[in-house]
Amino acid sequence: MKWAEGLDKLSIFLYLAISLFAVANIYSVDAGLGRKQLMFFGISVVVGLVIFAMRTKFFENFSGIFYFSGLLLLIGLFPFGTEILGQKNWYKFGGFTMQPVEFAKIGIALMLANYVSAGDFDIQRKKSLWSVVAIIAVPAVVVLAIPDVGSLLVFTAFFIALYREGLSGWLFGTGGIIAAVFLVALAVNPLYVIGAIALILGFVLFINRQTIHWNVISVSSFVGIFLLLSGLSYSAPTILEKLPKHQRERIEVLYKGEKAFRDTSGYNLLYSKTAIGSGGFFGKGYMEGSVTRGKFVPEQETDYIFCTVGEEWGFFGASVLVIFYALFIGRIYYLAERQKTIFNRVFGYSFASILLMHFTINLGMVMGLFPTVGIPLPYFSYGGSSFLAFSIMTFIFFKLNYADRNSLV
Repeated sequence: MKWAEGLDKLSIFLYLAISLFAVANIYSVDAGLGRKQLMFFGISVVVGLVIFAMRTKFFENFSGIFYFSGLLLLIGLFPFGTEILGQKNWYKFGGFTMQPVEFAKIGIALMLANYVSAGDFDIQRKKSLWSVVAIIAVPAVVVLAIPDVGSLLVFTAFFIALYREGLSGWLFGTGGIIAAVFLVALAVNPLYVIGAIALILGFVLFINRQTIHWNVISVSSFVGIFLLLSGLSYSAPTILEKLPKHQRERIEVLYKGEKAFRDTSGYNLLYSKTAIGSGGFFGKGYMEGSVTRGKFVPEQETDYIFCTVGEEWGFFGASVLVIFYALFIGRIYYLAERQKTIFNRVFGYSFASILLMHFTINLGMVMGLFPTVGIPLPYFSYGGSSFLAFSIMTFIFFKLNYADRNSLV
């Protein structure tokens, strides 16, 4: 059929396969929630058809409306939000809830794509750089004030899209170094960390001694880096102690193990690992998981849904799911790179990077490689807000890609 020539059939198949497999797994945990998730899937398909009926310029022309609507929804949480699981980041309407941060991500992606695609944009210019940082930072500050640390981490995905548009890689390197120093200083005596920093900086100076121009600026930069990292190392344990008890324990679980906090912050992780490990290679069978059926893992239908996959479908089933996600995310990046317009490319990179961050953090959390944060697995965790928001981003990109492939330009 000629009208289907612009559709990317592989990405559509992967979206449907992941989404329907999710419904089956949620149904295994709770039949009622499984039926609800199937309803959300149906609603998302209808919304997707509406998106395909729109003109592609609609998303570019109204990106500001999407952005500020999402920002207002976030701000509205402070007077009108409902607190669930200790976080006031939900609206409640009768028997339904809505998490606005999921929809705010759509607005940020569209606004970022619109601004970057402007003719005078140059990320090497300070005005352009600070403008895109502001587009991300304004809603990020609101999310931090809620507080919703998990969603705040996902916001870093937008910098991956900006890296494709010329943002310096030093930003990622600096962020990675700061995070590594902080985490290491929690497990090792800070004095040892400071000594290691001095040795590393000294080594860098030694191997670059022929190219470094020794002046006030160079010396000040190295001294400043040393003092910054040393100060962070020394203050890391104090910062950890100042965190709320549940947040502090979630980080300490990484160092002391989940058994040390088996009755508090380590409980979910302990039973999550138990469920995944008990699945063996091929799993116990659909709806045959004892941990799943016994509902030992809180939030097993949402943030910890992957442990259900591991128990019932085993290593083989979990690996297939991971491969499907990797193929889907990789395919979105590939299609984004092939777009003829900057707007489409930036939105595609933003979308793929959001998926990548959610996927990486969620699986890392479930397997004990990352502290527990409220991050859903895209399309897979139960929830209308999350599924609908991800589906809207998906169909917007499918529409942009469809129009791009059928464009004569």
